[in-house]
Amino acid sequence: MSPRDIRRIWRRRRLREGPLTISWHTGLARSTIYAVLARNGQSRLCDLDRAPRPPAVRYEHPHPGDLLHIDVKKLGRLGEGGGWRFGGRESKKRNRGGGWDFLHVAVDDHSRLAYIEVHADETARTVAGFTERAISFYAEHGITVRRVITDNALAYSSLLQRALLTAHGIGRIHTRPYRPQTNGKAERFIRTLINSWAYTKPYDSNEERLAALPRWIFNYNHRRPHGGIGGLPPISRVPGVNNVYG
Repeated sequence: MSPRDIRRIWRRRRLREGPLTISWHTGLARSTIYAVLARNGQSRLCDLDRAPRPPAVRYEHPHPGDLLHIDVKKLGRLGEGGGWRFGGRESKKRNRGGGWDFLHVAVDDHSRLAYIEVHADETARTVAGFTERAISFYAEHGITVRRVITDNALAYSSLLQRALLTAHGIGRIHTRPYRPQTNGKAERFIRTLINSWAYTKPYDSNEERLAALPRWIFNYNHRRPHGGIGGLPPISRVPGVNNVYG
């Protein structure tokens, strides 16, 4: 293992990437990356600052479209200096009052194929419009959505949303109160989105960051290995693709 390869591993690790993703970016064997991280006590992310959790109850529906996870992430817009994570406290002061972007996301439970839109709010009309376009997106990929799961926000139970789902013959379920893990695939996708797109580099402006999103989501769906489905990209589980992707 050359010093250059070790530096490459640590550069990716500082972006909070796991061994599978680091392997994809660097071309190094996963076993080699595990060994390098383990030697330095970094085989797991956040080992020191994460409180113990109860064992996760994992599940996966057998067919694409059986369950669609929908959620929204409120993300502060970037101002001058590209945000406080890279610009420090002074940059944080300059960015105050910049407003918010609302990232509306949908993730197919079986394939993990994801769909994203960015809006200025999370009102009932916005949520219903996003849901309708998400249904169309999955239909274009040969996936018929049968049920959706969301949290208990009022917008997800609005008359518009219920009428839309009824018109498409789609069932709806909600997460258990105070248990966001029920919608875990959306929650996990949002963490990946934030760490690998929103805060992966010091963007010069909010517009630059948003412009990078389509390429990121294409790579996520078509190229990036997903640890939950054996290191394959989500598109490989879409009907009719026959594991041909690129």
